[in-house]
This record gives sequence, C-alpha cells and structure tokens, in this order.
Amino acid sequence: MKYIIILGDGMADEPVAELDNRTPLQYADTPSMDYLAKIGCSGMLDTIPEGFHPGSEIANLSVLGYNLNEVFEGRGTLEAASIGVPILPDEMAMRCNLICILDGKIKNHSAGHISSEEAGELIRYLDEHLGDGRVRFFQGVSYRNLLKMKNGDKRLDCTPPHDVMGSEYKNIMVRPEVPEASESADYLNALILRSQELLKNHPVNLKRIAEGKDPANSIWPWSPGYKPKMKKMAEIYPIRSGAVISAVDLINGIGVYAGLKVIPVEGATGLYDTNYEGKARAALDALKTNDFVYLHIEASDEAGHEGDVPLKIRTIENLDKRIVKTVLEETMKWNEPVAIAVLPDHPTPCRIKTHTNDPVPFVIYKPGEQPDEVEKYDEFSAKAGKYGLLKGDEFIKKLFHTDFTDYTD
Repeated sequence: MKYIIILGDGMADEPVAELDNRTPLQYADTPSMDYLAKIGCSGMLDTIPEGFHPGSEIANLSVLGYNLNEVFEGRGTLEAASIGVPILPDEMAMRCNLICILDGKIKNHSAGHISSEEAGELIRYLDEHLGDGRVRFFQGVSYRNLLKMKNGDKRLDCTPPHDVMGSEYKNIMVRPEVPEASESADYLNALILRSQELLKNHPVNLKRIAEGKDPANSIWPWSPGYKPKMKKMAEIYPIRSGAVISAVDLINGIGVYAGLKVIPVEGATGLYDTNYEGKARAALDALKTNDFVYLHIEASDEAGHEGDVPLKIRTIENLDKRIVKTVLEETMKWNEPVAIAVLPDHPTPCRIKTHTNDPVPFVIYKPGEQPDEVEKYDEFSAKAGKYGLLKGDEFIKKLFHTDFTDYTD
C-alpha cells in the first residue's frame, strides 16, 4: 500500500458568529473531504505536546510522529536544511522574518506578503551591511528568511511575529531566559534596530510605499536552535521512500531531515493563489515512485492570520476541489491501493489571527477497511470517529498500521 497525507495548514478554526456559529470548515462546501469521512475513519489529533508553542514546526513534526523532546531544535535549522545552508556545531540558526512596523507596532508578520524577489534584494543588502564574522543572512521564500549566528546561546525568549500583530515591538524584543544568554539577546536586538535604519529608505521599500504596499522595514529573528538529530522516516516506519511537496521552507526542511525528497512545484506560493493543480499532479507523480507523500498546503493558515473568514472558506474549498478530489479520483483507478489522510497541523482561528493548541480533526481512508459512522469532515464531526483522541506518534502509526515501540527507545 502507498500513503499520502494531505495537510491543510491552519485549516481548523472555531465557530464564527456570521457563519451561524459554524467553523469555516463546517461552512465550506467540501464534498471530497466529506466523502473521505464516509468511506474512512475519523478522529482528533493533539499535535502540540505539553510545554510547546503551537507553531507549524511543532505541529508538523508531531504529525509525522517525531518526539519533540528528542528532536526539536528550533525553526531556523529546519528552514536552513530546505535552502541548503549548512549549520555547523558552533552555529545557531533562526527564522528571520521581514515584517512591517507602523507607529511602533507590528502591523503584520509578512511585510504585506512581500515577493521573494523583493525580499531577496533586501536580505542581500542586510547581509552586506550587517553580516560579519558572526552573523549572516540568507534568503528563503517571501518574508520567511534565515539568520545564522556563531556562538549564540539559544536560551532566548523570542516572540513569533504572527502571534503579536498590533503589539508595540519594543515590548516584545528578544529576552534572555538565563543570564548567560543576555549577550546573545542584546546582539540580536541591536540587529533589529540597525535593520530598521537600513531598510527605512531602501529603494525596494520606497517603491512599495509608493504603490500603497506595506514596507519591509524591520527584521524579526525568532525560534533559535542548533542542528537537530532526526532519524529518517524510512528508519522508523515501513516505507522505503517518500517525498514532501510544500511552498514553505520549514516543511521542506523537515522533509530533508526526515529523509523525504523535496519536490518543487512551479507557481506554489503558500497563499490562496498557489498552484493547487500543479501540487496535486506532483503528488500523484511522486506516489508512483515513492511509498509516501506529504503534501502540504499553506493557504488556509495565511487566511487565518489575516482574520479573513471568506478567504479561509475559499482556501478550504480550493483544497477540497483542486487537491483532495483529484488525488482521490486518480488513486481510485490505480491497481496498488493508496491510503489517504487529511488533516490540519493546528487551528488558526480567524478571530485571534494566530495558532492555538486545540486538537485537530483527521480522516484516514484505507481501501478495504470498514468505515466508521462519521459522514462529514470537520472539527466536531470527527470527535465521534473510531480513532477518538490520538497523541504523539499514534496517528502516523494508525496510518502505517504499525505496532512499533517509540523510535526513541
């Protein structure tokens, strides 16, 4: 049997008053995901272990069955793997957002979803003027970039910018968790302030302002860590090979450490305008030569961060009609059976515009397996599913039908 996980990032939500107290997932027209619920088995998955922040890095590692206490070393190191930046033993990596600050407050975490071309020009400029023997900047995708720092102390309290939009930035800058990390915190905060002076009048930002767009007028480093030690999925589960398809460096970086082939898709943006059809076709092609595919779609998460309920509904419906429907119809024709799982990594409620640690609904369809009685896919219907509430690596083991002990043993 082959396996595919279709992950709608941040797709889960909470009841919305203007939707008659339904969630966007309940309100959206999702015939393909509902059909999977009818022929498959549902449940809820707790993707955020106790003591961890509900970030996509935590949730996606959890979906894939990794023990976060054993492997998590911050978001930056994962994204570094995706863009091919090596992390040496004396180096600390951090996600480095380009953000927009207005009147001393974080207006948004993405500099108005700045293009990769514009971001690349700014990151190269910052590396030229701020990069030295200790710190370097590397371009990622859009606002998601990388900072690498020698001899940094990772024991830092860094606030993800998407969690604090509207906050005074000076109140939430980098803080040391222990006295020994004070020097690293001070160094990073100085970089933030110096970046604001450098970016203020950069031609890219002046052009964006003239066009009515948000400028990328500050960096925001967060999620520090060193190089993680992760086993490949093929060493843990009964698969010989696998692939990951995502527009997000973080997910591709997780895939690199998990031993999955990273498959780029032209036109994959991570937003509502992503190339859904291209990603579906790439996933099907990858399944023909691999045992497992992790297909990640970011659009619903970004809509949640923007608090845009209609856009979130549209992204969910696009996922259903342009990804799930295609994968389901095509794999049904194959001689080799294909197991299909659909789930979010975490909720991103439009009301609060950030992630929460509530369990997420999932459905697993395996050809030949007796379905449960759930007939719709959403946050409330899945609670009545056969699988109940799962934690840790229980979801991935149910998908792969394994009874292995925890891989850390």
